[in-house]
Amino acid sequence: MRPATIKDVAARAGVSVASVSRVLNDQGVVGEDTRARVREAVEALSYVPHSGARSLITRRTDTVGVILPDLFGEFFSELIRGMDLAAREKRLHLIVSSSHDDAEEASFAIKSMRGRVDGLIILSPHLDAAALAASLPKSLPVLLMNGGARDVERPSITVDNHGGAEAMTRHLLEQGRRRVAHVAGPDGNLEAEARRAGYLAAMAEAGIEPVVLDGDFDQASGYRAGAAIAAMDIRPDAVFAGNDMMAVGVLTALQEAGLRCPEDVAVGGFDDVPIASLVRPALTTMKINIAETGRRALERLTGLIDAQGDGVPDHEIVRPTLVARQSSSSNSGKSGSKSALAQGG
Repeated sequence: MRPATIKDVAARAGVSVASVSRVLNDQGVVGEDTRARVREAVEALSYVPHSGARSLITRRTDTVGVILPDLFGEFFSELIRGMDLAAREKRLHLIVSSSHDDAEEASFAIKSMRGRVDGLIILSPHLDAAALAASLPKSLPVLLMNGGARDVERPSITVDNHGGAEAMTRHLLEQGRRRVAHVAGPDGNLEAEARRAGYLAAMAEAGIEPVVLDGDFDQASGYRAGAAIAAMDIRPDAVFAGNDMMAVGVLTALQEAGLRCPEDVAVGGFDDVPIASLVRPALTTMKINIAETGRRALERLTGLIDAQGDGVPDHEIVRPTLVARQSSSSNSGKSGSKSALAQGG
């Protein structure tokens, strides 16, 4: 049997198609008797409104777009999880795409979503936020999640990467460490640059020479940096990795070199992804509450969609909080045996 149409519902209820549309979209004045007959007809015929036709009437697709620099890794999966939970509560659908940290691919992803979504969340820390926002139609609600997003006339959620990095570096220094190295994120990444700057500021404040190693925000680059640190003649006694996945790589390399954490080298990370509490020793890190930030971003975007562009752009700052765990503890006994990772490598 063919699916029921809106005309079938109108015929069964004995009303006009316009009346059925008003009931389904909860618009206009409709008598309770008419409303009841329409609902009975919808249920009896198992009628499902056509999404395309509905969007023409409501000018809504009930879909939001999310553009991320990558879809791989615990950080992005947690962020999407938070967005998805909020979207389900609001009966919205997500379309998720990756820019692969490439301006041309980001532009292509944005263009592919025009007309298909009611609004966009864009996290693109490698790209210039002003240029990205300028390419978007003003009528499209957009929320930027970007280290440089406060410079543009678009609402944003920005992590205080600089302040969080300063706090982590100071924490390691307060544990009695004096040679704190930093494994930085990729060049050109605004978040990585802010975290590096925060580390350098804290080291300058303490009057200690900084040691910076290159990284790429993945576990493999952290492992390479950890191996390099283990081989140094004058070895750092603490490492602040620019994110947790690099910190896990550092831990693995140090332990494979026969070094103990935190007895020989303390380690700190950034983000508090789920694995941070599962490795051994458990990782000290700066907690962002990633899933909640994703939820907040989705809620902010739906608010923009409902407001239809009204109001002054609001730039919200997420302040990371220190979560001190065993990897930086100053109370670990020197006689303890070498720790082993629960996961890693």
